[in-house]
Amino acid sequence: MLTIALYLYSLLHLLSSTAATTPPYTPTDYFLLNCGSSSNATSQDGRSWDGDATSKFSPSDIGTTSSPFTATEQDSSVPGIPFLTARIFTSKFTYTFPVSSGPKFIRLYFYPATYSNLDRSKSYFSVIAANYTLLTNFSAFLTVSALVPQQSSLVKEFILNVRDTQKLDITFNPSPNSYAFINGIEVVSIPNNFYMKGDLNPIPLVGLQQSFYIDNNIALETLYRLNVGGKELSVNEDTGMYRTWDPDDVYIYGAAFGVAPHLDVPIRYTNDTPNYTAPATVYTTARTMGKDPYINLKYNLTWIFPVDSGFSYLARLHFCEFAVEITTENERVFSVYMNNQTADQMVDVIYLSGGRGIPVFKDYVLSVPAVHGLQSKVGLWLAMHPNVHNKPSYADAILNGLEIFKLSKPDGSLAGPNPEYVPAPPAPYPELPGEQNSKTSSSLVVAVAGGVIGGVFLISVIGFLIFRRRRTERDSDASVVKSSWVQFSHTSKSTKTNASTLPSNLCRHFSLAELKSATLDFKKDFVIGTGGFGYVYKGCIDNGTSTVAIKRLHPSSSQGAREFRTEIEMLSKLRHRHLVALIGYCDDNDEMILVYDYMANGTLRDHLYKSNNPPLSWKQRLEICIGAARGLHYLHTGAKHMIIHRDVKSTNILLDEKWVAKFSDFGLSKIGPTNVAQSHVSTVVKGSFGYVDPEYYRRQKLTEKSDVYSFGVVLLEVLCGRPAIVTGLEKEQVSLAEWGRKCWQEGTVDQIVDPHLTGQIVPDCLKKFGEIFESCLRDTGIERPAMGDVIWSLEFALQLQEIAERNINGEDGLMSPSDPLLQVRKTMTDDDDDMLFSGSQSNGTGTSTAESGARSGNSFGSHQIVVFSEIMNPNGRFETGWLCLETNSLCLDFGLHARAGLLTLERDPLLLLLRSSGKFDTRAGLFHLQDFSCRSSDARALRCGGSAGLRAWICSDEE
Repeated sequence: MLTIALYLYSLLHLLSSTAATTPPYTPTDYFLLNCGSSSNATSQDGRSWDGDATSKFSPSDIGTTSSPFTATEQDSSVPGIPFLTARIFTSKFTYTFPVSSGPKFIRLYFYPATYSNLDRSKSYFSVIAANYTLLTNFSAFLTVSALVPQQSSLVKEFILNVRDTQKLDITFNPSPNSYAFINGIEVVSIPNNFYMKGDLNPIPLVGLQQSFYIDNNIALETLYRLNVGGKELSVNEDTGMYRTWDPDDVYIYGAAFGVAPHLDVPIRYTNDTPNYTAPATVYTTARTMGKDPYINLKYNLTWIFPVDSGFSYLARLHFCEFAVEITTENERVFSVYMNNQTADQMVDVIYLSGGRGIPVFKDYVLSVPAVHGLQSKVGLWLAMHPNVHNKPSYADAILNGLEIFKLSKPDGSLAGPNPEYVPAPPAPYPELPGEQNSKTSSSLVVAVAGGVIGGVFLISVIGFLIFRRRRTERDSDASVVKSSWVQFSHTSKSTKTNASTLPSNLCRHFSLAELKSATLDFKKDFVIGTGGFGYVYKGCIDNGTSTVAIKRLHPSSSQGAREFRTEIEMLSKLRHRHLVALIGYCDDNDEMILVYDYMANGTLRDHLYKSNNPPLSWKQRLEICIGAARGLHYLHTGAKHMIIHRDVKSTNILLDEKWVAKFSDFGLSKIGPTNVAQSHVSTVVKGSFGYVDPEYYRRQKLTEKSDVYSFGVVLLEVLCGRPAIVTGLEKEQVSLAEWGRKCWQEGTVDQIVDPHLTGQIVPDCLKKFGEIFESCLRDTGIERPAMGDVIWSLEFALQLQEIAERNINGEDGLMSPSDPLLQVRKTMTDDDDDMLFSGSQSNGTGTSTAESGARSGNSFGSHQIVVFSEIMNPNGRFETGWLCLETNSLCLDFGLHARAGLLTLERDPLLLLLRSSGKFDTRAGLFHLQDFSCRSSDARALRCGGSAGLRAWICSDEE
């Protein structure tokens, strides 16, 4: 009896275990073909693969039209089945699978190893299935070489619909003088109306007020399938469709990883989200922003994915609330952005799903146009940010899973370009790219990217995108070479082959052999930019440990020879955060070559127009302008003698991996006046069309104010997102400088703002920014500000932008109690009953007052704060004043010796710190109180700077 009981218990346990592990979906069609093999075999995941040598899916003449091969060497990280063997074709070859009608997964397995004496780099072929072009002139070798993290094999997954023909043909066609190969083929059916829902599922088209429909005529390629916040899920952990789910860590942008909570809760699938949609594990892990609302409001949770331009993409976002504290609507609400466009303004997962533990997914379609009609690799950005408009309980966002698919073009093509080859560290004698080891190539990528925020993947992606993007773009300006730059590692001395005519102590001298080795003898594959100077190459020096930009002068450029020496003598003596660093040069055998840092994010222009990069936000643009202004200010004032750049433009402002702006290209630079008796330098006019100072052009007298004029044009480029000269426009709009000044005078600057910035710029900031560019573009240099003044004004514009954004958040109850006292609006009134800030002019002609922003209650703290900003007082004098600390308020009597002033007050429960610039300039338009502090417990009143010309009181509640 006991034996029977034990048997029944074991049988029941077996049945329950089997039921628990049975996947939710069972495919009607399921084929696994091990190509190049003559027998059946079982792969590491337990699946049985049929050899194709005698398969009914192969053509009858397989023995004469193809050849089976075994990889000469097998990477230990690559599974033997199906990657050990391959079928090689030198002519068109077709596999035919008998299938039912409906959608199918087609997975093609590639291992570009060495097969016999075949050169793996010479394999190019096309693949067509069910009249869809899946691949064209495809190189598995190039594709694998570009993968990050490093991989030796790959699987290309496609989704297409098979009509009522009851068969699926997959045809491989080698390119001329090449061969095709395949290691494995997998065909799996998909539930109907799962990815292709047609009219049943109108999908928002991001950036447009219309819907997109994915019907059975559209094919898809799976690019990314992520278990966000979780681990990798194998094919056996999927829901029956044998999909793999990868971790999302390597795709996260920057250092803001958020947090990855996990909680095993029962997942309740629905009719809208059936149990085969995604494994329950996907919905019990997630990535959120964290618990601190103040931190969350200051950043986006962002991912970046390389994609092919010229296609549309389907993004499926999987959501499920499992946190114990999130149970009802309006507790966690957030916005979704794709490529800086709003995909969804308000996502409330509980509202969408109906409750905790109930999964839901949302689909979005994004079009990524080709740049100048050319396909290239670009970044697809996905970002999430808390939406606090309706005062949710938590300022947070959540994502559980993500799938991204490429959609076929109207002609049925999914084929994109091959990636650029990433060179391995150069050997003493350069080899062909196809003969170099792929592991070494990947090691180089890791070494170069080691110091970059966001980890190895991010900088590899951005470096790759810039590498590809910049190769196809030529600058029309004669004095610039378009190039990409990245930080450089320590370098060592090299041996000269010829005596150099330049001082050897300026910077490192490279031999011509070193630079040939770094670029594989200046191979065209490594060209990343061209211009009037010549070509710019991406190269690797110091045994592949450093990636650099190598600018090689064209022999016929006599002007470049002068610029070559000028740039070395000038840039090698300058070191500044906002100037690109010159590493070294080569002048062997009459060559003229410059070696610079390689910067990851290219030029400023690359992110304003003429590219498919995601548009920069307004705050990013302001910060870049401030950095560039500091670099130019250093040239004008920081060196022994003033340096006038003479070629200030957006292509000469480079951006590193942290988006720090750096000025480059000093070939046209001139030393400014060397004594007080000189006001200018007389010289032939040089520069770039559209940026040249008209006064300099007329008088041929160069001053630093010529750079200021050019910088004003750059500011307009940043605001408008268009070139300095556009010949096809109406006459008054051809010159951006003239058009911008005209719009400023007519009060229509808001109408020329880059459409990508719609709704981003607050009116006060736009007005201030307009004042800055207008002052830079004035007709005579004496009327233009110095770059120091421009820096102050740009910083003030940034303050105004941040102030407004904080005020918006403050109105939503989310302002931080530690935020500084910020904005006050300037107004003309005699009524100061409710004034927190007022001032009267000393000349007695009238009274100018400024009202405070409204006090905002804070749902995350008990502090009450007041917001202040600019004060106008043209005639104030900086003399004396009083700082009075009382029990619950701070009162300050102070003055300003300028046309404008800004008070910044940083508060701590015990410490009040007032700070400023120390120096004061009447043209700066900005004044900070500084270097003064006292604890409220230490003193009641202290003497400080003030004014007889302006009296103002600022009060703030203390806790």
